[in-house]
Amino acid sequence: MSKKPLSSFTRPLVGLIVSQGVLAILFGIAALFWPQATVSIIAVLFGLFVLVWGISLLIQSLLNLGKISLWWLELIFGVALLGVGVYLVRNPEVTLMWLVLLIGFTLVIRGLVDIVQAFFSKEPAVVANKWLYAFSAAIGLVAGIVVLTYPAASGLAFVWVLGLYAVIEGVVLIVLASKFQELLED
Repeated sequence: MSKKPLSSFTRPLVGLIVSQGVLAILFGIAALFWPQATVSIIAVLFGLFVLVWGISLLIQSLLNLGKISLWWLELIFGVALLGVGVYLVRNPEVTLMWLVLLIGFTLVIRGLVDIVQAFFSKEPAVVANKWLYAFSAAIGLVAGIVVLTYPAASGLAFVWVLGLYAVIEGVVLIVLASKFQELLED
């Protein structure tokens, strides 16, 4: 099977995906090894992660405009993520319960969007990495459901679930970025 060059990914977008992956890993490590961190620190770290994620999706959706049928999903989710990210960064005093709900819904929505993308996108980079997208989506969906199912028992368990998800997602993003880079070079 010959590799098709990416039509919609540019080198800066690959860099943003790597940045998102690195931020996710750093956030995950902080959550796993610094579980007593204040809500403010977790909110700001997660807010920065979500901001980069939203920017990545906005750029990706604009590059995919008219090229793939699901570009609008990325646009809508990118705008939503920017809003959540800005809110979390500007309001670090947000209560733990609201933070838990925001993160839980974000993970569930991200998981659902990624499942749709994994199985219906015609983008060569997604088609070539369908199962990696699906794996990432499943991890996010499960993490979101766990967080939403037990929001009151958030404490340490919540921080660990979120941290573990962030580390796994960060690694997946960096692997995907390297695969996108390979496709760019062909």
